[in-house]
Amino acid sequence: MTPAVPYPFCALVYNGESFFAERDIRYIAINDGVDSDKGDNDFTPFRNLFNDFYARDTSKKIRAVMRAKGNAGEHLCSNPPYGYVKDPNDKKKWIVDEEAAEVVKRVFDLCVAGKGPMQIAKVLTADRVLTAKAHYARRDGKAMPDNPFRWDYKSVAAILERSEYTGCTVNFKTYSKSHKLKKRLQNAPENQRIFPDTQPAIIDRNVFERVQELRANKRRPAKQAERQGLFSGLLYCADCGSKLHFSTGKGMTPDQDCYRCSKYKSNTGDCTMHYIREETLKLFVLRRIFDVTALFFEDITSFRETVHQQRFEEAEKEARKRKREIAQAEKRIAELDRIFKRIYEDDISGAISHERFLKLSAEYEAEQEELTQKVKMGREMVSTYEQDKADFDSFAAVIRKYVGITELTPTIVNEFVKKIIIHAPDKSTGHRRQKIQIIWNFVGELKQDEDAQTVERHRKSRTA
Repeated sequence: MTPAVPYPFCALVYNGESFFAERDIRYIAINDGVDSDKGDNDFTPFRNLFNDFYARDTSKKIRAVMRAKGNAGEHLCSNPPYGYVKDPNDKKKWIVDEEAAEVVKRVFDLCVAGKGPMQIAKVLTADRVLTAKAHYARRDGKAMPDNPFRWDYKSVAAILERSEYTGCTVNFKTYSKSHKLKKRLQNAPENQRIFPDTQPAIIDRNVFERVQELRANKRRPAKQAERQGLFSGLLYCADCGSKLHFSTGKGMTPDQDCYRCSKYKSNTGDCTMHYIREETLKLFVLRRIFDVTALFFEDITSFRETVHQQRFEEAEKEARKRKREIAQAEKRIAELDRIFKRIYEDDISGAISHERFLKLSAEYEAEQEELTQKVKMGREMVSTYEQDKADFDSFAAVIRKYVGITELTPTIVNEFVKKIIIHAPDKSTGHRRQKIQIIWNFVGELKQDEDAQTVERHRKSRTA
């Protein structure tokens, strides 16, 4: 029996009479009164062509509507992300779902504490926290899923990547190449539109950015002991710039755990042999936190001025310079617009040849494009400087939060420290002196005398 193919399928694959005839397929379109066995398919290719035009035109109109909504700052997704619900009084707005928001905050806190998506998923599953799907099912009175407490690491990772939790709206994150292709592609950041403060924030912007930095530096437990180093992902070699890897073993005591340059391996790597023990680093970082805390509480005004001088003084000069350059560039852009208008009028009136007009307009347009890019980069630099000035208050909040600590935890380390640079030891004096640079979150490196940045041990004693 000859198979009969329904119309929707044929509208997609039909390519002339020969296609189905060669494959012994019967083509039937009930609405159009077409049956290939009866020879009624003469106009089918034209119908498919018009159907394609109609679908293409409809797609363009829908895209235009979505583009207009997106550029206006409206949410383009049908449903809010986990942690938000639609405002019953205004469906275009989101409000916080308090129960889900607490889970979102916990996910970010666990990430700051040094746990990855897989570990966070295990913690939530062990604590019998409802998954997002189960939460929605209970809220809407629907049937619960089979495993309401089993979190997947992909769901956790998706939560950690949603910048909407900082209170902003991000539109045009994905796109499709054609109305015929259902696959969505990731859009470049410069093609996305971000609108701040469109809904209440669940996660502070600084916490979100810190989580992205931590996730960019993936940390894995040491295979020998299934334990992750307290400073994993934060230590960098001063000589080659590579990370220092955590080294431990089942037969090693905590005093023997250390970090070694990843480019040094049994004298065969590209870097020199240098390392630092974790216990030594713990004491050093804890002491430096005490030092910074003491400076802060003894004279907060002086501390602010010190940070400003070390971090912002040069940046402030550069920002003033960039602002002057931006003003000059914008003035020149406006002048070029007037010049282009004049030469266009000269071209129309015949005062200059059309070839001359094309050459001049190309030169002016190139200059204007270059100035536009310069203005854009200058504004980004000035914006970064303004944000840096506000970061001091964020660092002050971290200091106040952890005043009087007696030991380090992954959360404390990740909130205080952005990165740590380890130098090779100097043994020229008979002592093992090793310089350590701490780059703090929000304020960068705080300059100190050389002794405050080094750890030292006698050569005959156990090395640091």
